[in-house]
Order: sequence, then C-alpha cells, then structure tokens
Amino acid sequence: MNEEIAIKTEYIQLGQFLKLANVIDSGGMVKMFLAEYEVFVNGDLENRRGRKLYPGDQVEIENFNTFIVTKET
Repeated sequence: MNEEIAIKTEYIQLGQFLKLANVIDSGGMVKMFLAEYEVFVNGDLENRRGRKLYPGDQVEIENFNTFIVTKET
C-alpha cells in the first residue's frame, strides 16, 4: 500500500522523513533504524540518514508501507 507524505520544502532528508512519516519517534533512532531495516529509495538500498528526498521519490521500508514524497500545496 502506498502512502503519500507531503513536504513543504524543496527536499527533506531521509532521517527527517522517517520521523514525519511516523516510522520512528525521534531523530536519535534513525541510525539504529537504518541498521536494522532495509530502506529503499527509488529501488536502491539506502543507509544514509542525510539522503535528500524530493517530491516524486518513493521510499520502501521492509515490514512497512511504501511512501511517496509529494509537495504540499
């Protein structure tokens, strides 16, 4: 199931996105989360919490939904 997450800025970092999408509770959990779960951005495995995500990017997390980054209007 795809879930759209809207951002107000030009881009959002992966760590901030995970918090915005309610996947993690705090920014301090990002590093541990990325070590335990496979996160794919546009089909590529990603483990950098600072990876920039732009509207149209797709984030797929094992055992979670697939998220689509959209621009808030």
